[in-house]
Amino acid sequence: MEFDEGLIRALLREQHPDLAELPIREVPGGWDNQLWRVGDELAVRMPRTERAPELLRKEYRWLPALAPLLPLPAPVPVRGGEPSARFPRFWTVARWVPGAPSDAVPVTRGGHAAEVLAGFLRALHRAAPEDAPVNPDRGVPLAAHEDGFERGFPFLAGCADPAAVRRVWEDALAADAWQGPPLWLHGDLHPANVVVTDGTLSGVVDFGELCAGDPATDLSAAWLLLPDGSARRFFEAYGQADGPTVRRARGWALLRASGLIAIGRAGDEGLPGGKPTWGPAGRAALARVLADE
Repeated sequence: MEFDEGLIRALLREQHPDLAELPIREVPGGWDNQLWRVGDELAVRMPRTERAPELLRKEYRWLPALAPLLPLPAPVPVRGGEPSARFPRFWTVARWVPGAPSDAVPVTRGGHAAEVLAGFLRALHRAAPEDAPVNPDRGVPLAAHEDGFERGFPFLAGCADPAAVRRVWEDALAADAWQGPPLWLHGDLHPANVVVTDGTLSGVVDFGELCAGDPATDLSAAWLLLPDGSARRFFEAYGQADGPTVRRARGWALLRASGLIAIGRAGDEGLPGGKPTWGPAGRAALARVLADE
């Protein structure tokens, strides 16, 4: 289904009429969901993939309780949109998080951003309750992704020394597994899921992969989000990652970099789902990981 302003306004008029006359405008981008600004403070999130409604319901269930604990703004859902004859899937109205996506406007104040990111993850990485969501792809042992790494390896090897990439990956696989309780994770910290203001991180968005597990998944953000030479300061400020966790995080960064490079290449070739801005972000992350080898 194609979304347009008329549909968004009609859905609001049907289920949230007090919002229906506010200005509505489309926000470019998005992966599972399409965003539409509603007034100055809200956004409608419309699912456009099969899995998106489930991710939105997860955010709707958990993010209102987690967000007050976090030092950065998050797109907290404030209203739910139930399936109807007009639109057959669940959708939400969430708080708008101002700023520019980091894949479009990268972080330049590396030291400041390292401290901000560390504070955000210290606050988020707390023991999750027993009924917290699990994710088959995030927060799990790296060994579960060996096939995925091999599929992504050509993208990494095309941008860097293949032997160096293998060394980092094998070292990450050999690191001791996470021994602590499952911690809350964002699960999808890459440049398109954080926003930047005045050269530093100012918000975190898209909590659809929220889950519990090994924090190394999120700690890969040290190389994915921060400028060259910032990872050490980040880990010092985070203060909760031992050597094996940092090694696993480096492996997660390789996985995420290969995905960014692949999606960027698809964008360069004009293929569906491709995003040209993701390629440079992935190549930069790869170079940072290998520089810290």
